[in-house]
Amino acid sequence: MAAVENVTGPIPSFDPYERGCPSRDLLDQIGSKWAVLVLGELGRNGTSRFGHLRQALAGVSEKMLTQTLRTLERDGLVSRTVYPEVPPHVEYELTALGQTLREPLKALTEWSVLHIEEVITAREEYDDRTERTR
Repeated sequence: MAAVENVTGPIPSFDPYERGCPSRDLLDQIGSKWAVLVLGELGRNGTSRFGHLRQALAGVSEKMLTQTLRTLERDGLVSRTVYPEVPPHVEYELTALGQTLREPLKALTEWSVLHIEEVITAREEYDDRTERTR
């Protein structure tokens, strides 16, 4: 009896600490300020129109929001639905893959809120130290 061959080939090993690894690029994308906030907003409020996202994410420019949404859509984390109306009605929502990021991003958000006072204190102490050595 012949042995069954592995037809899928070797499973690639992804290491974000290695230059050129696609997982490093993905971390860069989902770790960007606006991506984290867009994903968080879609996770909290579900399907949203562009105008709602722009209003909810105070300070984001139209260009940056557009770029962020396109990148997230390309990565399969956000879906974009265009309704054939005049003017066009476009909605964004998390895909099933994007939904898997809700808990990790929620944990990061909660951590940042819980520890911001300590971080502010550390920044002030650092700034004081470095200012004295100039």
